[in-house]
Amino acid sequence: MLLRPEQRNKIDPTEDEKFYSFPRLVTHVDESFIDQLTELYREKLKPNTRILDLMSSWVSHLPEEIEFAHVEGHGMNEEELKKNPRLDRYFVQNLNKDPKLPLLDKDFDAVLITVSIQYLQYPEGVFSEIHRILKPGGVAIVSFSNRMFYQKAIAAWRDSSEMGRVGLVKAYFKSVPGFSQPEVIARKSTTVPSFLQMLGVGGADPFYAVCASRS
Repeated sequence: MLLRPEQRNKIDPTEDEKFYSFPRLVTHVDESFIDQLTELYREKLKPNTRILDLMSSWVSHLPEEIEFAHVEGHGMNEEELKKNPRLDRYFVQNLNKDPKLPLLDKDFDAVLITVSIQYLQYPEGVFSEIHRILKPGGVAIVSFSNRMFYQKAIAAWRDSSEMGRVGLVKAYFKSVPGFSQPEVIARKSTTVPSFLQMLGVGGADPFYAVCASRS
């Protein structure tokens, strides 16, 4: 097992459905992070392909000029998902209760998780599902910064350094046979202390992404 039980714990143990019951129509990272993420998508995603935006919200940060065959959204708040103009369809599901995705095998060319990976209590199950629904050669892109809802992030994430979190995501991919060697993009920000960045005070948000493909 990848994580010990205590590493999956959250400070706030209340139901996730309650925490996400009201919409948060804000971006949780700064414009620099968003620009870098959109550029990464521009490099990694191909037109007319099928995309799953997992743990999504009201915006997907996809390049405006690229047309996709289908963009499926998943999240915890229906009002946020309804407002996302890039989604062709969406579903609401708590992955910490049920990681099984209601999607077909080998049906997507890419799966995206944006600034949400820190909330998964059972990432092994979710990454197994990501592998299942990806087409051979399909890519998964997990991006994150150092901001979070601290009370809802798992202990393994809260207790790690930024590069330790990169290592965690790499381990999530490696826990599932059939993914390629993870590729890491890391652009740290050293303008202000990291604890201030986490609170959104000054400096640019650091940008991290870990990518791997289904073999």
